Amino acid sequence: MKKKVAILGSTGSIGTQTLDVIRNHNRHFEVAVLTAGSNADLLIRQAIEFLPSAVVIANADLYSRVRDALSDLPVKVMAGSSALSEVVTLPELDIVLTAMVGFSGLQPTMAAVKHGKKIALANKETLVVAGALITSLAAGNQAEIIPVDSEHSAIFQCLAGEEPGSAEKLILTASGGPFRGMTREQLQQVTCREALNHPNWCMGNKITIDSASLMNKGLEVIEASWLFGMDPSHIEVVVHPQSIIHSMVHFRDGSIKAQMGLPDMRLPILYALGYPKRLSSDLPRFSFDEVSRLTFERPDQALFRNLGLAYEALRKGGNMPCILNAANEVAVEEFLNERTGFLHMPEIIEKTMNKISFISEPTLEDLLETDREAREVAGRMKRD
Repeated sequence: MKKKVAILGSTGSIGTQTLDVIRNHNRHFEVAVLTAGSNADLLIRQAIEFLPSAVVIANADLYSRVRDALSDLPVKVMAGSSALSEVVTLPELDIVLTAMVGFSGLQPTMAAVKHGKKIALANKETLVVAGALITSLAAGNQAEIIPVDSEHSAIFQCLAGEEPGSAEKLILTASGGPFRGMTREQLQQVTCREALNHPNWCMGNKITIDSASLMNKGLEVIEASWLFGMDPSHIEVVVHPQSIIHSMVHFRDGSIKAQMGLPDMRLPILYALGYPKRLSSDLPRFSFDEVSRLTFERPDQALFRNLGLAYEALRKGGNMPCILNAANEVAVEEFLNERTGFLHMPEIIEKTMNKISFISEPTLEDLLETDREAREVAGRMKRD
């Protein structure tokens, strides 16, 4: 039988690529739920093509436009943030792929976990902000979490079949982004347009800026710690400009496993949807004839300070990763709107981390308040 899939954030980069995967594997999957934030027009086109049971437009002001456009189809139209948490509990759903950007994905993912759904996790901020809550809920409700991020998918694949505790170290690879090798003076002059020009990956704006600042890799370190139960001292980041090795696992006997492939998010998406089966695809194949060298180097944490701030937040624990994430989302938005400079983003984040009250064992309510307060504080620090 076909697996019924809910895609949270179907109009974003991961969402549209997931639909491409399903379009090419329609013998295995069918779309049951689509959700979008404000991109009503694309959501409507997707709903007309895939005929899901339900769609959700988070921006309630756009509800009537979506409802009217789909009025002749057997598609239930819902609106508002609460509808996102409601729709993932539908009993017929087999997989919930969470591709919403940022903190907004937390509560819908938690709702799906509480109902024991299989989660294809592409929203790293969920584990960054609430790793303790999510992992506890997943264990208690037998909800399986399969990572979609290429790095975590790589580690997940490398650990398949291995004994628990056999991994000594996780090695996350980073492309280095468009500014690898630049000096501080050069980084002071970079523009938003330059930051959005990623050398290897095609991603949404927010994650592309995070990649340029190495915050994306910092968030991935935090996510990896929760996904694989690894102490931050045993998680290493290595810059690998070719983006062919997606991550590695160093085992206690001294051997290393690496997962390789072309930089194409459809590969880890397909793996997560099909797991535990590995499905065939006609995606492009990597050829060693076309890549003469694979190189590695250490990230410059003195210049790209966001990576170090993420490690600091992970070691501190509690609500500190939530503070880090909220401040970063504000800083990235300011940079995207050309209201702050590239090198000022880590300043906003660090100052916010120093100002918000620390909570060692936060509840969901604590995290929601922390997120609100951190955004308010970070917003006051913006500058040209």
